[in-house]
Amino acid sequence: MKYELIDHTADFGIRIFGRNLETLYENAACALFDLITDSSCLDRNHTLALTIEGEDKADLMFNWLRELLYLWNGKEMLVAETSVHIVSENCFQAEICYDRYEKGRHEIRNEIKAVTYHQLNVKKKSKGWIGEIIFDV
Repeated sequence: MKYELIDHTADFGIRIFGRNLETLYENAACALFDLITDSSCLDRNHTLALTIEGEDKADLMFNWLRELLYLWNGKEMLVAETSVHIVSENCFQAEICYDRYEKGRHEIRNEIKAVTYHQLNVKKKSKGWIGEIIFDV
């Protein structure tokens, strides 16, 4: 399993797993859009390159998910797949494949308002990486 839900009052919390930082960030994007819609129904016919910067790994996670949530809320882009390439300690590049939202074709499961810093963390474990994020719904 790439992620699991964390109990949290009135919001969604998730715990994400990755064998390395790249897969951790990719799995976080997958979890976000899995909460929003049925990702298996998304086409992958559009691509977009992104550069994400942050002060540390947790800030990178926050900025990454905030940017992806903006693409959904601001541009109606449903992310189907991501490919992350670490550039430096404070920056990574990613390519996303996405589908344009179409009412009737895409079911929206949850409206996520924001990514929060509340309990946000990214840690190295003995068998990879783990991250925890709370979304405001």
